[in-house]
Amino acid sequence: MTLERLRSGPRMSQAVVHAGVVYVSGQIALESRAAGVAEQTRVVLQKVEALLAEAGSGKDRLISATIWLTDPADFDDMNAVWDGWLAPGAAPARATVGAALMLPGLKVEVAVIAATGDG
Repeated sequence: MTLERLRSGPRMSQAVVHAGVVYVSGQIALESRAAGVAEQTRVVLQKVEALLAEAGSGKDRLISATIWLTDPADFDDMNAVWDGWLAPGAAPARATVGAALMLPGLKVEVAVIAATGDG
């Protein structure tokens, strides 16, 4: 079976497709570091959705999501955006954890796994 790497660089790929599954790396809102968690979450989910589409998938095919937040107090604001973004009836298995993210100003990071149209 082949691997398809999307938007690859020397360190990582933004997504990898294998055996009918797309693995989307942790997405961040680098260009929106001055924004609040709701806006950062919107930007991140737009990136996730674009990568899923590029891989032949969509948010209605989510299997799993991992979300990292720098501040647990942002949980409700992030969830408000997440809940509005999800396809109805397509909630994935999900974990949300508090963590220090790698660059100043980042408030949220999201990684997902989804079935492709072939899966």
